[in-house]
Amino acid sequence: MPLSTSQREKIRALLAKKIQEKLQGCARESTSMPFLTRIIQDSEKVASYSFIHSIATMLGMSIYEDVSKIIAEENSEEVRTKVDLGGTLSQDQKSVIANIVRGLRNKERSVNKTNETREVLSAPSIGSKSQKEGKIADFYMKRNGVEYYFEIKTVKPNIDVFTASKTKLLEWIARKRKPVKTIIAFPYNPYHPEPYHRFTEQGLLAHGEEFLVAEEYWDFLGGKGTFKDLLEEFDKVGKEFKDSILKKIKEVAKEKMKY
Repeated sequence: MPLSTSQREKIRALLAKKIQEKLQGCARESTSMPFLTRIIQDSEKVASYSFIHSIATMLGMSIYEDVSKIIAEENSEEVRTKVDLGGTLSQDQKSVIANIVRGLRNKERSVNKTNETREVLSAPSIGSKSQKEGKIADFYMKRNGVEYYFEIKTVKPNIDVFTASKTKLLEWIARKRKPVKTIIAFPYNPYHPEPYHRFTEQGLLAHGEEFLVAEEYWDFLGGKGTFKDLLEEFDKVGKEFKDSILKKIKEVAKEKMKY
């Protein structure tokens, strides 16, 4: 199901608001990049890069979460961002999870989310304690009675990030004490048109079940064609603000980056 008129309007309004805030805000977040400036030998270009990078950071910080909420809210019973799962973890649960992750990394077992979930839920919860770290999900939705918890990640994480995320997904199940769906989502595929292939994720995550990339994620939230429609809305807003953004980049470039 493609994006509705209401969803398109909300997404455009969200993007426009964020871009306007960025254009009206400070010139750039960095004033000194001594190593890059010396390598590039053009402080104006580095200054421009700094501003563009701040826009990219803006997208990663909250835009994807808010857009996910807009897309999913029309066909879900409940949607929220930055959800605190709460709950507690026992030493036995953490030990079981650590053994699962270790086995996957050492190629001693194959990824199987169903079996992993069963193992985690079978671990004794006696002596559970609160653990502050790793209890926030970027996005949550409840659809047809099923609870989904998502972590939206940078598209090229290293092996340690994948390992930490896998641990977190399993801990979320332990925290909820039931077989909730826990998923890592990448908003786009940096290798397009080739399939996503990152050596650091091999063997840790069940692709398509707990690991969704680009249209897999967006179409899962809103139905087939959602990713295509979403790109169209980003393109419309980009064209609307093209002149303003280019003007701002030129202004920033005049403020040469300090050595």
